[in-house]
Amino acid sequence: MVWDQAQSSAAPALAADAPGPAQLRQVDGGPDYFAKFPNSLPSDPSYFPVGVWLESLMEPTDAPKDRQAGLNLYVDLTSTSDITHATNQGMRALTSVAVSSAAGWVIADEPDMWAGPGNAAWTGNWPGMGPICAPETERCGYTVQREARKSVPAGALVYGNYGKGVTFWETNEQAAVFVNEFQDVVSADNYWFTDPYICGPSEGGGVFAAGTGLAPEKCRLAANYGWTVDRVRSLVQPAMSKPVWAFVEVGHPFTDPNAPTISGPQIRAAVWSSLIHGARGVVYFNHNFGGDCLSQHVLRDPCGEAVRPWVTEVNGQIARLAPVLNAPFLDNALAHGDGVDAAVKVHGGSLYVLAGSAQAGQQDALFRLNCLAGTDAAVTVLDENRTVSMTKGAFTDHFADGNAVHLYRIDGAAASCLR
Repeated sequence: MVWDQAQSSAAPALAADAPGPAQLRQVDGGPDYFAKFPNSLPSDPSYFPVGVWLESLMEPTDAPKDRQAGLNLYVDLTSTSDITHATNQGMRALTSVAVSSAAGWVIADEPDMWAGPGNAAWTGNWPGMGPICAPETERCGYTVQREARKSVPAGALVYGNYGKGVTFWETNEQAAVFVNEFQDVVSADNYWFTDPYICGPSEGGGVFAAGTGLAPEKCRLAANYGWTVDRVRSLVQPAMSKPVWAFVEVGHPFTDPNAPTISGPQIRAAVWSSLIHGARGVVYFNHNFGGDCLSQHVLRDPCGEAVRPWVTEVNGQIARLAPVLNAPFLDNALAHGDGVDAAVKVHGGSLYVLAGSAQAGQQDALFRLNCLAGTDAAVTVLDENRTVSMTKGAFTDHFADGNAVHLYRIDGAAASCLR
């Protein structure tokens, strides 16, 4: 099937031309980033980290179920887990306790929220155990992470995840300490599709609505997962010097029964928004604390039957496109409208355009590559069994809703854009 520009009833507009000459940009940290850590994650371009947060491995059948869903990494394990169930399947694990076969270390989760940005003494208490900092009125999140680092084996890869402190509540200077001083890979977990509070004036509304409440059509949007990646990347010093991973929920992570439950199309769209914005790994939050079915294993249990095929499909796409995702970006090559997010990748002599909707409604989106202004070609839409027609470097495609994602390949086009 071919989608032709003439099929669109109204010609879509470009927000602006690309701002300058096209420039190659390596992925954050560089393609061989993990090679400098002993016994860590592969640096092979065919590997892209797709993990699950705080799973358990109790039976030999656990890891095969996760691998079937397209996971290749455990980002922390419960204390009762047997890591050999993962390694026997060729999977890897980052752990928060000493395990000789672990690929790296996980330090304290979200201390930006429960301990805050500061250097006061830490009592050793975790949330719910009593006073966190001493004195109790002070903040000690930096101390928490420094103490956590003391247990890390020399040279090991260290991963740390943060929350709304880094993304919403703290100054850039405060948040940058968390992002830069304690770990080698960093992420932040903003659950835009399911968090009952994230649309409020001190969170999403503070970012997108000048401190007022954020309307659902602007808040419950896949493109905001890309914003979270951008927020963390903006704090990394030196810029682009370490990988930022994405965090996406797969169920109902809040106890509030009125909170939304994420859907399969939303998961797929959130993942691709994150990848478009430069995430170098994906971590799924696999726990239901509310909703119709409580579970600690959404991707294994009946609770996950509706979303599991979507997660498996997007993970399969990531695995197939890992060499592309690990390849350089081509910045300033593409002009497109405000209604989509997009990035261009260069791999094997071809250009790949990764595009996702950035608005709630349907749209026909126009893409133009100035470096291909003299080129007419058929553009392959990956995994959709169709092409679109490119005329003089421009093509149009339909995005059905806010969760629409299209991945394009323009064969043999890289040389024209790298002159």
